Amino acid sequence: MNFTPYIIIGIGSIVGLWIILYFIPLGLWFSALISGVRISLLQLILMRWRKVPPAVIVNSLIEGTKAGIALNRNELEAHFLAGGRVAKVVHALVSAEKANIELNFKMATAIDLAGRDVLEAVQMSVNPKVINTPAIAAVAKDGIQLIVKARVTVRANIRQLVGGAGEETVIARVGEGIVTSIGSAKSHKEVLENPDTISKVVLNKGLDAGTAFEILSIDIADIDIGKNIGAMLMMDQAEADKNIAQAKAEERRAMAVATEQEMKAKAQEARAHVIEAEAEIPKAMAEAFRSGNLGIMDYYKFKNIEADTSMRDSISHSANHDDKNKNTIK
Repeated sequence: MNFTPYIIIGIGSIVGLWIILYFIPLGLWFSALISGVRISLLQLILMRWRKVPPAVIVNSLIEGTKAGIALNRNELEAHFLAGGRVAKVVHALVSAEKANIELNFKMATAIDLAGRDVLEAVQMSVNPKVINTPAIAAVAKDGIQLIVKARVTVRANIRQLVGGAGEETVIARVGEGIVTSIGSAKSHKEVLENPDTISKVVLNKGLDAGTAFEILSIDIADIDIGKNIGAMLMMDQAEADKNIAQAKAEERRAMAVATEQEMKAKAQEARAHVIEAEAEIPKAMAEAFRSGNLGIMDYYKFKNIEADTSMRDSISHSANHDDKNKNTIK
């Protein structure tokens, strides 16, 4: 007996039954029916055609019904088609209902579509979150640097989640407040003695305005003493003043050297003029001999005076040299 046709028919029946059950989710329809959710089998079939998973919508409707929250099937489908996370939105609505937190479906879907985790926000409203700031360096008025680490306890502000600033803004504002508080202190010792003054100053600034969080407390976790910034600045200023003074002294020395060289050049020029004038003397004397203005006796007298002057100069130089030698021996 040939069983091939029966096998083909059996496989075809199984495939057909799977296709029917896929497009007609009887199990989901029955679960919704016994859970008190009124939804037609036709709507479940149409969800398949609209590319909406019926299980997500039905399970969300069942969860909302059991929690006493009225949900609309069309709104759930629209949120899914918009790219939202239907299951998380419903979980958040149920959690908010149990914790007496004011949150409606419209606000929850808006938060979800804004890219924030609405369920985490509800959980943070019940269980506040602690944000650890990085090491923040600030300088007191006495020039001593302090390095501070703080812990900021926040809870989610549901109404500000859409359009509100995130954790980075809170950390930046807290850091700014810490720097301002330490910078206004006269001495770093005041800050070390009363670190709670930093928390009070920062909290009074209302740093959570416009953010998605409400700051509950700011606690100083650690304070370390850093560098003596004031002394370093004074040292840098002294070094700069020294360099400026050296530059000015070098400028004056260069000007003095230039002036000296200029005077030497002028002296050389004057000597050149003297030599040039002395070269004219023999010519003038020859001209005087020819014109009869200078006689031979006058010439001899001139030579005697010149020799006498040279001798006196020689004696004077010799005396000065002897005096220097005597001073050296002494």
